[in-house]
Amino acid sequence: MKDPKFIRNVAIIAHVDHGKTTIVDGLLKQSNTFRSNQSEMSQSLIMDSGDQEHERGITITAKQTSVYYGDYKINIIDTPGHADFSGEVERTLNMADGVLLIVDAQEGPMPQTKFVLSKALELGLQPVVVINKIDKAARRIDEVIDEIADLFLELAVDDSQLYYPVYYAIGRDGKAWKELPENSDEDTDLTPIFNAIINDIPSPTVNVDGPLQLLVTSLQYDSFLGKYAIGRITRGSIKRGMSVILIKRDGTQINSRIDKIFGYRGLNREEIDGAAAGDIVAITGVSEAHIGETIADKDTPEALPVIDVEAPTISIYLGPNTSPMKGKEGQFNTSRQIGDRLKRELETNVSLRVEEDGIGFKVSGRGELHLSVLIETLRREGFEFEVGRPQVVTIKEDGIEKEPVEELLIEISSEFMGVVSQELGARRANLGKQEQTSSGMNRLTYVLPTRALIGLRNLLLTATKGTVIMNTLPHGYQPLGPKIQKIRNGAITATEAGITTPYALEMGESRGELYVGPGVQVYQGMIVGLYQRNEDLEMNVCKAKHLTNMRSSSSDGTVQLTPFTDLSLEQCIDFIEDDELLEVTPKSLRLRKRMLDPNLRKRAAKN
Repeated sequence: MKDPKFIRNVAIIAHVDHGKTTIVDGLLKQSNTFRSNQSEMSQSLIMDSGDQEHERGITITAKQTSVYYGDYKINIIDTPGHADFSGEVERTLNMADGVLLIVDAQEGPMPQTKFVLSKALELGLQPVVVINKIDKAARRIDEVIDEIADLFLELAVDDSQLYYPVYYAIGRDGKAWKELPENSDEDTDLTPIFNAIINDIPSPTVNVDGPLQLLVTSLQYDSFLGKYAIGRITRGSIKRGMSVILIKRDGTQINSRIDKIFGYRGLNREEIDGAAAGDIVAITGVSEAHIGETIADKDTPEALPVIDVEAPTISIYLGPNTSPMKGKEGQFNTSRQIGDRLKRELETNVSLRVEEDGIGFKVSGRGELHLSVLIETLRREGFEFEVGRPQVVTIKEDGIEKEPVEELLIEISSEFMGVVSQELGARRANLGKQEQTSSGMNRLTYVLPTRALIGLRNLLLTATKGTVIMNTLPHGYQPLGPKIQKIRNGAITATEAGITTPYALEMGESRGELYVGPGVQVYQGMIVGLYQRNEDLEMNVCKAKHLTNMRSSSSDGTVQLTPFTDLSLEQCIDFIEDDELLEVTPKSLRLRKRMLDPNLRKRAAKN
């Protein structure tokens, strides 16, 4: 067992893309955690282990690792930077005694920096600031230091939090300095960061001799050993084979027995005989444990405070596929199979909420990205289902229905100011602040309802030729406002089932933007494109050209089509309106109308 004086528990927090995971990579490599022949030595972003994390280039789930530096064991918690995954940050900060706050030397503190720092300071964690990417040509270190000072003045809970050390780093190169270097090319490593963690972050303040208390902050699964409950030992010590009590959220107590105990070293779990207060461990044998519950001593079972996570803001309908092509591409497509999988997801995804909604489910999360990652995960596991338009999650307060509001920070060049202002004006956004950054970009801060953000990102990316930078932050609740008018044009829907033909699609091109190519199986009511006008257009995209008696050596019968737009999952979710659904299978994404029969749709529209 490690003496708590030689343990440091540190969480790495920052806005997205400021270099958290890159710095963790450097700490892992420079602490000689890997042997020279291990493949991880040559990897970058070692901690981003999931397929979607590699593909999207973001951290989705918080992860624990440990490195040894001299006599010290450093438990490092790598956290996500997107606001949609802030539930991961909230639950894992409970395991830390201090935080490394990484800030980009050019961008400075951003919305998510403010959110995660406020959570860390509320918990009384000791901050250490690292200004990363100081080799950028557009760096503005003095201004960034002033902005960080203003942020601490705004968020600090007590005076002691206003005194924090500042370090400088180039995470990609594995270099750090205590003082700003004149030449960033000089030969150095991350030793100043290691020393900062040991000297500036306190050791755990714990009672090793008291009765056991461990708060479960994470769960993992293994087909061999089952469920791992992961958390920091708050008090006492834990041994293999020990009898314990699991205290549930409602106060009920379940007798359990510790089967195996694992400590962390690098990316691996190593089986150990026991551990003392202050250390982070994974244990098996407590199969009924859930996040936020306490594993306590058998004789004196005392519960720790339950982890509170911010409420979800966006919900979506998710149910079994009801299209004519159901059951052809997915392995799991029944309501029961989808429900069982969502229950398993609830155990590890603390920000998620699931309620039954007829034959399907109402799934609520922190944002569109949070829900789209879940949908993509289910899809890759072989599930087939349909989802509806995202809806805002309202609350009742003093008899008034209130909706969530978000702070939106946008960076654009001057040429796109008009189109962005017009789009946000139509969505009832209020401009709070406008400033110019050192790089000449305009930074606009808006406050707007969460429902106005649905579909906004893709529209602004198109309008600004892909140059817009958007970030959001929860900003409380306000009374529910009037409905936002429909902004999208009408859809082109197929009137007949069959295989699309180039001849029919050529006629469709002149009427709008197509989302399917030739040779694709479609069904009645399936959306195949975006119409130029506000109303919907029904069209037969399977019509073949009639044979003629013309004989020609020229290219009389050839059709040249413009390449169709292949929508991503997020674009499909943004596209759908209240009367539409998205069919999701492991192989395909299909947009469709809720009512496939055009006559039934017209009758419903009249009513």
